[in-house]
Amino acid sequence: MELRQLQYFLKVAQKEHVTQAAEELHVAQSAVSRQIHHLEEELGIDLFMQKGRNLQLTPVGQLFCKRVEGILKDLDRAVGEVHEFLDPEKGEIRIGFPHSLGIHLIPTIVSEFRKRYPNVKFKFKQGMFPTLIRDVLSAEVDLAFVSPFPEKHDQIAGDIVLTEELFAILPQNHPLATEESITLDQLRDDKFILFSKGYSLRPIVWHACLEAGFTPRIAFEGEETDTIRGLVAAGMGVSVLPEMALFQTNPLQPARVRIKSPTVTRTIGLIHRSDEKLPLVAQSFRTFLLDYFGLDNSKTPVK
Repeated sequence: MELRQLQYFLKVAQKEHVTQAAEELHVAQSAVSRQIHHLEEELGIDLFMQKGRNLQLTPVGQLFCKRVEGILKDLDRAVGEVHEFLDPEKGEIRIGFPHSLGIHLIPTIVSEFRKRYPNVKFKFKQGMFPTLIRDVLSAEVDLAFVSPFPEKHDQIAGDIVLTEELFAILPQNHPLATEESITLDQLRDDKFILFSKGYSLRPIVWHACLEAGFTPRIAFEGEETDTIRGLVAAGMGVSVLPEMALFQTNPLQPARVRIKSPTVTRTIGLIHRSDEKLPLVAQSFRTFLLDYFGLDNSKTPVK
């Protein structure tokens, strides 16, 4: 069994089409078909079955595909580790984060890190909390910022790097817009603009409202902080956002007011797989981040 056969097999499984797989691999279609045929002969099974004009994995082909994906990912990591050993400052760091951190925090820390290691490359993935957890577990990323921090997870270790205050944001003409601080209860009669279901900030705000004694009435739902901030500024409702999401990106801005009761915060954690050693360059970045946030790098990560 050859590495090339596994690579061709995985590409055909992904594209479900030999011609499209061959085009991406930059080889002749006949070469792909021949290697798949040899692989099936060696295994003594059919990996694919015809479905219209496409190919579909057989049940045993699906099982084999999962194993091949793991093998090739391990091989890629091994090659990367060799390159990092030869020159740790030329590796690639794969990091995931939620959208709200991409406005200011991620650009800032990456810029600071690259001052020390200008040749390091970054691969970024944005996503919601469950997506980021999945990306860490599947080794799509080495490190991820997540909120809230997953306190108990058998396969994930990490550190709480930041606890961030959330603020009420109001239209500029709102009666409370000029107040230094308010209680969340004072917004019980307003309509709220919240993140859509699946975003981690939504339950934080929802539970804070319940703690304040009311259920928020939802006027609109959004998927990006810029959208929510813009709708509030346009007078469509009120919301609650973390300070990190309130950096100005356009002229139309809502008023920001501190919430004195109840206290509304979110934890931001830096996580990684607990059962695997980080690549050298990713470990260097993690050490840098813990120092950046003023944490003791010698302590045992939270599991």
